[in-house]
Amino acid sequence: MSTGLIALLDDVVSIAKVAAASIDDVAGQAAKAGAKSAGVAIDDAAVTPKYVVGFAAARELPIIAKIARGSLKNKLLFLLPAALTLSAVAPWAITPLLMMGALFLCYEGAEKVFEAIVPHKAQAHEARVGAAAADAKSLEDQKVASAIKTDFILSAEIMTIALSAVPDSTLITQAVVLAIVGIGITLAIYGAVALIVKADDVGLALASSDLGSPIGSLTRGLGRGIVRVMPGFLKTLTVVGTAAMVWVGGGILVHALAGYGFTGIEHAIHGFAVTVASRMSEGLSGAVEWIAGAAGAGLLGLVVGFALIPLVSKVFAPAWAWIKSLRGAR
Repeated sequence: MSTGLIALLDDVVSIAKVAAASIDDVAGQAAKAGAKSAGVAIDDAAVTPKYVVGFAAARELPIIAKIARGSLKNKLLFLLPAALTLSAVAPWAITPLLMMGALFLCYEGAEKVFEAIVPHKAQAHEARVGAAAADAKSLEDQKVASAIKTDFILSAEIMTIALSAVPDSTLITQAVVLAIVGIGITLAIYGAVALIVKADDVGLALASSDLGSPIGSLTRGLGRGIVRVMPGFLKTLTVVGTAAMVWVGGGILVHALAGYGFTGIEHAIHGFAVTVASRMSEGLSGAVEWIAGAAGAGLLGLVVGFALIPLVSKVFAPAWAWIKSLRGAR
């Protein structure tokens, strides 16, 4: 009896060790996959704050919460099972789908640039594609829907990169790693966005604090500094978000085309980046090469996006309106 009990305990200990090793393995792979996805996550964090610019302060956190819920739904309900299914059944379909998403990002980014350069024409374009909202509630719903659509594309890239980091793992391990990466990155992105957009409220609270000297004067000075800096910071972040759209979209297109054998654009961008970096000091060459490469991908994304604007306005938007009218008639 005692021998049997000891053997059973040995088996339990062995199983526990295997389970612990598996947990460590999953955690390690999740960390690796998350690190590889960090670049796109940063783009996502830069893109999102522009969707709350112009709204009342009381609506900022609710809007971010709506977008965060949509992001989690994108990753866990749609992209996770789709990524696992495509990886197992039709891996060839992943790249074309990513290219479609890249085209959307290029269009979104170019549209924002178009709006900044020629606002009157941009308003006419928005009217043709049905982008104008009638009231504050409609505008908020429109912004949230647009943010979730953009998040879907960036989330698809994040989940694809995470999946590529664990190609030889079991299906269950891949699913757990993708879930961990999806939840962790979403919380990190939208937590950071919430802090960014509410920083001005924190600044106002600090500026009006009634603490005594010298701490009080320092606190109030810090608060006034935050209040002065945040409007410009948010505008800068909007520019960064737009640049991130065309950069990520252009980068996806460049790498996808190279994967299909069209390597000319990739080689041209790489050659340009190397040439620019070679003129810099050794300490700066790596960073300059990366920036030049990103600029090349962003320029391609901008060109593609501008080419899509008339197509969307004159072809896709009318076709979509016609389809919606048919559905409404039924």
